[in-house]
Amino acid sequence: MSEASDPGRVRVVPFSERHMSERYIGWLNDRQVVRYSELRHRAHTAADCRGYADTMRRQGHLFWAIETGDSRHIGNLTAIIDRNNGLADLSILIGERDVWGKGYGAQAWRLACRELLGGERLRKVRAGTMSVNAGMLAIMNKTGMQPDGVWRRHLLFEGREVDVVFAALFRGEGA
Repeated sequence: MSEASDPGRVRVVPFSERHMSERYIGWLNDRQVVRYSELRHRAHTAADCRGYADTMRRQGHLFWAIETGDSRHIGNLTAIIDRNNGLADLSILIGERDVWGKGYGAQAWRLACRELLGGERLRKVRAGTMSVNAGMLAIMNKTGMQPDGVWRRHLLFEGREVDVVFAALFRGEGA
């Protein structure tokens, strides 16, 4: 995988051992950071995180770290790849709270979509999020993703049923 970058703001690089830090594991155990993620249902350890990274690599999926221009690790992206059908399911986690709402997530998302639809030569990138996750809905909208379905009342969020909203981007569109 080639490194996608914008030297002024954000880089998307392959996740490596240098990203496997106590700070990273702390994000996964921070209830606010994982509030809208299915990661919220369990505690995370270094061993679990290493196992996840190894599984992603072995299965041919992509696991990227999001870094600022000064190499600060602020989040991650994962792309579950279905090469037979030319698809990727993309997800993001911005772990560093002090960068929330500053456009880093949308920029990293855009870089990942370009890599998947260009470098990886896939035809479609899809994402899904809870209907109450305004930040992720904004990222999908800002990067030109189009509605791609809804799973009604699919997940429980803070004791209530919420929809999962999907959006997609095809090669030659948006991002």
